[in-house]
Amino acid sequence: MPNYYPIMLDVRGRRVVVIGGDRIAAEKVRAFAACGARVCLIAPEWCVELGQVVQELGPQLELQRRPYQTGDLEGAFVVIATTREPELVEAVWSEAQQRGQLLNIVDLPERCNFITPSILRRDPLTVAVSTEGVSPGLAKLIRQELEQHFSPAYGAFLRLAAEARALLRTQGVTYEQRDAFFQEFYRSPVLAHLEAGAEAEARALTAELLRRYGVEVAHSFDEKSAGAADGRSLAS
Repeated sequence: MPNYYPIMLDVRGRRVVVIGGDRIAAEKVRAFAACGARVCLIAPEWCVELGQVVQELGPQLELQRRPYQTGDLEGAFVVIATTREPELVEAVWSEAQQRGQLLNIVDLPERCNFITPSILRRDPLTVAVSTEGVSPGLAKLIRQELEQHFSPAYGAFLRLAAEARALLRTQGVTYEQRDAFFQEFYRSPVLAHLEAGAEAEARALTAELLRRYGVEVAHSFDEKSAGAADGRSLAS
């Protein structure tokens, strides 16, 4: 029986508290800020990597250059701590438990109510790999192997798919026909064109496929940048 239920968490505009000044804290600060969270960093000392992140993100962060104090977790949606100091671990765990917050104390699964997977992003594609904390190194290795199979072009590929989906839906194409279209689309050379940097060819082929399903496609579709599509509307 699995111990964890995988979810995708929306942290946009939510307060995330990161306690720690090491390289892992730097990674967490950068990752949560990139997802639109309001990050509060609490640490008396910063490593070089964390200092660079702070300098880069600057005004986006709430900075408390001091040790953690009880009460610091007020208003937090997610709490991350990278410390291994027993007293600090227990203090953070206790406050987070009292407040009913999501807590991850790195490398201490017994003091976490969620764990983070190894993540591959090809925006808007996200692939998460987890071993439920048993072997983070293996999760990382699998993620690195997946990177060889999912090129950066998958981002443009899915944004183009979102454009096509919008046209199919607004022009009343049935679900069954949409499903058939995407079976063709995903098996077509569109991705190969994008990987080769031939965006015009990819868009022209997509337009041709759409017209086969009775969709009216403006000539401007072939010229429009694939990056202009809304990456949150994915094909299905």
